[in-house]
Amino acid sequence: MKNNLDEAFQNIQKIIAEIQAEGVQKAMDWMQKNLVGYNWVGIYVMNHETRTLHLGPYAGAPTDHTVIPFGKGICGQVALSGQTHITGDVTAEENYIACSIETKSEIVVPMYWNNQLIAQIDIDSHIADAFDEADETFLKEVNQLLAPYFA
Repeated sequence: MKNNLDEAFQNIQKIIAEIQAEGVQKAMDWMQKNLVGYNWVGIYVMNHETRTLHLGPYAGAPTDHTVIPFGKGICGQVALSGQTHITGDVTAEENYIACSIETKSEIVVPMYWNNQLIAQIDIDSHIADAFDEADETFLKEVNQLLAPYFA
């Protein structure tokens, strides 16, 4: 009896996807628990056809903002600009979507794969002015590690 290699390949793909998903979630959990001011850590995945962002793995308080239109809020702005956005005071933002009354500052860093914007990492902090260029550099490096999962 011969092996069904097509089925075997599909099973291996599923196992690898599960491992990657678990790894991404563990990374979100670790950052949220171990980095000062990283009170909510999550990935929003781009859907270019519908021009929406969809919440992926995250750590922190649950949010109602699981789908965000391009252009709405800080994440939606980054979807359009493709540039990092650091906000030291979320109350100063006209287009801010409040996920938590405790959030004081936010950083959103775009994630690219083969020069295409595919997702973004979003960090909310209960501390004002919590993020700077060092956080941006760190999160760009994290995004490089995570991008293959979302490609």
